[in-house]
Amino acid sequence: MATTVATATATSAVPGTRTVWDIDPAHTGVEFAVRHLMISTVKGRFAGVAGTVTTGDDLTTAELDITIDAASIDTREPQRDAHLRSADFLEVEAFPSLTFKSRRVERLADDEYRVTGDLTVRGVTREVTLDVTSYGSTADPWGHEKAGFSAATKIKRSDYGLTWNAALETGGVVVGDEVKIAIDVELTKRKA
Repeated sequence: MATTVATATATSAVPGTRTVWDIDPAHTGVEFAVRHLMISTVKGRFAGVAGTVTTGDDLTTAELDITIDAASIDTREPQRDAHLRSADFLEVEAFPSLTFKSRRVERLADDEYRVTGDLTVRGVTREVTLDVTSYGSTADPWGHEKAGFSAATKIKRSDYGLTWNAALETGGVVVGDEVKIAIDVELTKRKA
């Protein structure tokens, strides 16, 4: 399903130093979309997102370490959410978290990046690539330095052992294999 993330602007005052940014969960969203009955799309989100982004002199040296609370899945339908938390899908009692740890960050343009890392869902780890857009940084009214990003990717749920499905009489299946992931992240620079 999803994991999150983006990078933060590099604002290290001293060359070679590292800056830690914390994900602001109140201003961060991890959403996903999956085909349903071959004719529509069901969207959902994970409410529980935490983690850090550590940056250096250049965003290409950023390190991302993100954790998502699997039980926080929400598709606005309690019965479906319970099924998604069950052993048919995320099996949240045995695998309470989804995680993402970056391996590398590539600059594609001034505000465009490609972040490649390991996404772990239900105990299975696969490499994924996120297309990331930086929206820059600013100070909020309370003196905190903030940075904003969006990211997108696609995964196959079957790659993570999420294979539950049911065949339709008219052909096709109840749940599509491709999962589209969209992430909006706000980071807060950690004070020394």
